[in-house]
Amino acid sequence: MEIRALRAFLEVSREENMTRAAANLHMSQPSLSKLMKSLEHELGAALFVRRSFGLTLTKEGRVLRERARDLVGMADRIEDEFASLGNITGGTLYFGLAESYQIQYLAQQIKLLRAQCPDLRYHVESGVSLQVLEHLDQGTLDFAVLAQDPDLTKYEALAFPDVDRWGAVVPADHRLAARERITVDDLVGEPLFCSQQAWKHDIPHWAGSRMPDLRLEATFGLAYNGAVFAREGLGVLLTFARLVDTSADSGLAFRPLTPTLETKLHLVWRRNRPLSPIAERFLTQIRSAR
Repeated sequence: MEIRALRAFLEVSREENMTRAAANLHMSQPSLSKLMKSLEHELGAALFVRRSFGLTLTKEGRVLRERARDLVGMADRIEDEFASLGNITGGTLYFGLAESYQIQYLAQQIKLLRAQCPDLRYHVESGVSLQVLEHLDQGTLDFAVLAQDPDLTKYEALAFPDVDRWGAVVPADHRLAARERITVDDLVGEPLFCSQQAWKHDIPHWAGSRMPDLRLEATFGLAYNGAVFAREGLGVLLTFARLVDTSADSGLAFRPLTPTLETKLHLVWRRNRPLSPIAERFLTQIRSAR
């Protein structure tokens, strides 16, 4: 199975049209069709349902799409690393980030490095800790930013300088908007929005024995999306401060939790895994800034 074939498969699955995919790949439509049929023969499974108006992926095709993304991403990483060997003024950094206002510290360090390394490029993906750790373990990321304590047997880590403080986001005319701080008792009976990770780890630590009295309405990986639902009065969003616009014109209000709940952010990377030259330079810089 060739990386070239997987790249072509991903383009076809994205376009759901062989002709458009062939044009994007700068190859003829018959050549692309032959390549896809060869891939199907090699795997012993149909990857597409072919219809007059286009293509859709079969169940096997959807499985391959997920695996192909990882394999092509790793191939891109390898090509980039070898292209930048010996060149510590360039290369690509790959980050997986949790949501936090403290990401500004990371952006500031990248800006400083960019001034010294004009050929620096960087790729950023956002997600909950489980997602970014999976990609870090696969080797498609250099660094992950976690909103949880890292496993120091697997990862090396640097703590961010501040902490993230939890609170509730509600419509400006909600009864809880009149409170200065939000207690567990205030949330009993309210439909709650929260990330799955926080509902499992952070909120139980805060709520203690009252956790069974709280009702989770839905989980959101991104605070912005949760805030949209909260604005419509569908529930109360539990999230970090400064993630959601709660200014006077936003229609939303943020009220901190009491007792105070705080989460420490960490920059992590895999133990005993070589870093690219530019990643090593970034790590040296961020350590010196502490």
